[in-house]
Amino acid sequence: MNRRKSHTTGVKYVLAGGSVVAAFGMLVDPSGLLASLSPVEDVCQEVVQSRRVLSREELSRLLAVPEGSSKEQVRQTLKQPYCKLQTSNLMASGTVQREAYPLAFDPQTWLVVSYEGNQYTGYSFSFHH
Repeated sequence: MNRRKSHTTGVKYVLAGGSVVAAFGMLVDPSGLLASLSPVEDVCQEVVQSRRVLSREELSRLLAVPEGSSKEQVRQTLKQPYCKLQTSNLMASGTVQREAYPLAFDPQTWLVVSYEGNQYTGYSFSFHH
């Protein structure tokens, strides 16, 4: 019987806790929370090479460039970008510059290369352009 009573008490606490969370959720504007967490938009701020696309071979060569390499080393591999994107202050130590390269085999997808100062910090993909 004690076991049944402790189980019932546990269920009551779970239900009470869930009710508090649900009530808090109704008081908070979730769109405001998401807006503050959303990444910087991938919109060109300056077009550098309007006809620039990235081949599969160039993409493969970039994968061999280690993070932390110089911007010059990446540029030797990729050449000039299609455009420069809005900078962001997402890194704790400074501003992140980003450059976009549409893929030749899928122009709606961009390779986005990131730099902090003169140092390559990585890449990502941006879809639906």
